[in-house]
Amino acid sequence: MLEKFSVTNFKNFNKKLTLDFAASDYQFNPQSIKECIVKTAILYGANASGKSNLGFAIFDIVQHLTNNESKGQFYHHYLTKPSNSPYAEFEYCFKFGSNKVVYQYTKINHEELGNEFLTIDGKEVLSVVRNGEKKAVFLLKGAENLSQNVSGVNLSIIKYVKENTILEGNEDNAIFNRFFDFINKMLFFRSLEQNAYLGLESGSRVLDKDIIDRGNVADFQKFLNDAGIECKLAIVVDENNEEKIVFDFNGETIGFFEIASQGTRSIALFYYWYQRIKSNKTSFVFIDEFDAFYHHSLAKFIIKKLQEIDVQVIFTTHNTDIMSNDLSRPDCYFVLHNNHITAVNKLTNQELRKAHNLQKLYKANAFSE
Repeated sequence: MLEKFSVTNFKNFNKKLTLDFAASDYQFNPQSIKECIVKTAILYGANASGKSNLGFAIFDIVQHLTNNESKGQFYHHYLTKPSNSPYAEFEYCFKFGSNKVVYQYTKINHEELGNEFLTIDGKEVLSVVRNGEKKAVFLLKGAENLSQNVSGVNLSIIKYVKENTILEGNEDNAIFNRFFDFINKMLFFRSLEQNAYLGLESGSRVLDKDIIDRGNVADFQKFLNDAGIECKLAIVVDENNEEKIVFDFNGETIGFFEIASQGTRSIALFYYWYQRIKSNKTSFVFIDEFDAFYHHSLAKFIIKKLQEIDVQVIFTTHNTDIMSNDLSRPDCYFVLHNNHITAVNKLTNQELRKAHNLQKLYKANAFSE
């Protein structure tokens, strides 16, 4: 799991911004926590505070470590303006059981890497300081004989090792593989002015065709019904001989996406990714403005669905109706303000208990730095 993340000099984060997932000692709603780390985080922040940029910062790693989707348009205007440094700095701290992995790197822009350092349990195993000689250090067993001459700044030494060695089966190599697998299964998605995603896969797919191909139309109908959208779905073949999902009104059919509301379309997008999440194909999910088109009861339904699954999630939202101890707990609600991200229980001297109304306290500005 991701235990802590820091970024500096990226987009609107001119100073070091740190998101710490360390859980506090609350005894209720344990489904939001795993191994003392926040598993289900809900992030608030004013407009232009940087909620989306936080997601882009976390998923910057996807560009140079995987071949998965990485949309360059999200990374225009990469460095802070005015910039205090010629590069942005990133640091990821992961925890896998009792083992810890720290990956630090710098970037000049979305595609140009600077220095890289990877440590496992405090021991540096891979590193490169990209100066004139561009020498790299490889201390993982099985990677010692790789060339130390890194040919270009766009080549990550992490990916270089992964793709050019068969690492021997010792503990460090097993942890390295877990780290790489985690990155490969990260997913960012949003449904705002247009659908978009980062990580996990590459390319685009038609939503209803994907659901049909997976044999999940009946399950999708049940999902919608459970979410409070009463409907009956069917599959028809259109004039282009393509299968599509339709609403079935006692034998009369209308294409799903012809009449579905924006909220229902957004749920369909969520379900598209939910198929992958519930089959354990994802490790970390960032859903930006996840409930922009949802009723507050539907937003709670979506959160509960992901609380049930062994996946780490960040939701960004403006919806204070879901800021409740009935749904989660104070150490899982975060506020982004003035280049700081802090759990609400650390934004007040008051001891927050299950009976407290977090929404009322938040609206009364009780959670201020």
